[in-house]
Amino acid sequence: MNRFFKEKKNLLRTLNRILRTEDDIEKLRNDNERLICPNCKETGKRSELRENFYVCKSCGYHGHLTARARINTICDRGTFREFSRWIKGYDPLKFPGYEEKVKDAQEKCQLPEAVITGTGRIQGHKTVICVMDGRFLMASMGMAVGEKITRATEYAAKKSLPLIIFSASGGARMQEGIISLMQMAKTSAAIKKFSDEGNLFISVMTDPTTGGVTASFASLGDIQIAEPGALIGFAGPRVIRQTIGEELPKGFQSAEFLKEHGFLDQVVHRKDMRKTLGDILGLHVRLSLREKKKLAHLHRQVETIEGLEKAPTGEVYERAERARLFGAYERVERARSKERPTAKDYIEKIFKDFYPLAGDRLYGEDSSIIGGIASFRGLPVTVIGQQKGRTLEDNLKYRFGMPNPEGYRKAERLMLQAEKFGRPVITFVDTPGAYPGKEAEENGQGSAIAHCLFTLSRLKVPVINIFIGEGGSGGALAIGFGDKMIMLENSIFSILSPEGFASILWKDSAKWKEAARDMKLTSYDLLEMGICDEIILEKMAERTAEDGMSFSPEVFEEIAEGIAKALEETLSLKPSDLVEKRYRKLRRIGKDLI
Repeated sequence: MNRFFKEKKNLLRTLNRILRTEDDIEKLRNDNERLICPNCKETGKRSELRENFYVCKSCGYHGHLTARARINTICDRGTFREFSRWIKGYDPLKFPGYEEKVKDAQEKCQLPEAVITGTGRIQGHKTVICVMDGRFLMASMGMAVGEKITRATEYAAKKSLPLIIFSASGGARMQEGIISLMQMAKTSAAIKKFSDEGNLFISVMTDPTTGGVTASFASLGDIQIAEPGALIGFAGPRVIRQTIGEELPKGFQSAEFLKEHGFLDQVVHRKDMRKTLGDILGLHVRLSLREKKKLAHLHRQVETIEGLEKAPTGEVYERAERARLFGAYERVERARSKERPTAKDYIEKIFKDFYPLAGDRLYGEDSSIIGGIASFRGLPVTVIGQQKGRTLEDNLKYRFGMPNPEGYRKAERLMLQAEKFGRPVITFVDTPGAYPGKEAEENGQGSAIAHCLFTLSRLKVPVINIFIGEGGSGGALAIGFGDKMIMLENSIFSILSPEGFASILWKDSAKWKEAARDMKLTSYDLLEMGICDEIILEKMAERTAEDGMSFSPEVFEEIAEGIAKALEETLSLKPSDLVEKRYRKLRRIGKDLI
């Protein structure tokens, strides 16, 4: 008997060795298998493609990933825990052949349905993750997919966790009819409820994201990202062609196309996706009011200057002397100098971990207004700035810092997002005014500015405005008023340009220098009128830096200190008190003249 068991044991060992060898051979075959890029037709080993996240090294084409492979590229190793695995749908229409199709997909993909849901960590940040698998009936959204995504959203809300959904879908599942269609409403309602509780939803669109998925949860992210080249749209090219006979131009409905038209924040390469998501999650760590105040209390202990007459005697004298140093028109010329740092320069030097966000979610992206999330001395903030260029090429790109309506709508979107997550808003103002073109008027320039003012007036988070150059008319005011206004010494803020002022009142734009004097547009004028709260002196560098900036590093440090002081004062207030104080500040302007 013992001999029998011994022989059996040896036999099993031999069998296992044979099986392991066959597995190794099969793996070796798979690794050496040559795959053809569907875009450039170049071939490469499967092992090489796997190491490069299935992105073609020749053309950058992003191949399709299975849901589990996607999870492995995103989550910290060993942290993903799946839930709701065995949720399955049924055949509500008794559609011929549907049950067989589902069974075939289940066997082929080794998945019960077209989405995997669970929790995982990304760079240490725990989050709820949903990943669609395009192999399973094109990851169409039937009742099971809708239910799994809804349950994942509800779980994220219950645990106050961020939610990330990777979409890759052909849309609604035709074989389930109206039951499938209603999943659009169900998932959207779940996302809305989740969002109203102040939770973060990141939508990542991969190839393809179309139909009912695009028209529901995929387009409702606080932050929306896509992979390069991903097809994204409601009606796919084939549906459009078959329905109305129209051929779409090349690149239409691509991720890059959608970013250009304001529907995406970023297009992110797959190799950068994990870091990008980790950075975003890190910038959305929830902080208590006490923690925010503690982080903002990192400035030098200096007296806050609320008006020229309240400043220390020595400082009053110095400012008075500097106010007489140049005439108003000379300060206008200095405010417009191409050597002045731009909004991007200030963001780079004052903040850390800046992550740019883009698009108004309605029409387009406007490069003349930049914005995003950043860290200021450990405190998450939202930064918005009007951007100019130094070269003619850059100025044409940024339209000389004159925003279109989509730029102001983007700014308003970022303000509301900041309020949702309790982030202070820091704005950098530098514009001759809003863009006055025909298309801007057609797209509602006045309405876009009005809605920015409307939103700023009641925003329940601190708003700090930094005037770094020109502040022209309502185009500057749209992001230029809040709780604290800090102006660089040679920045200006006026009802319109001096040239326009002279042209309208005196019918002679050549009199702009006299207009500049009479308009009272300098930082010193505004401090005296009680509109500006603080002036930062412009200390020049010993030599002009290679990047064209002429300011000493001390200027950037002083601005950072001004922001820190303003945050300490405003973060100590209740949201309702903050809003009321902002309103009273506006009510005081001009009241003594009535």
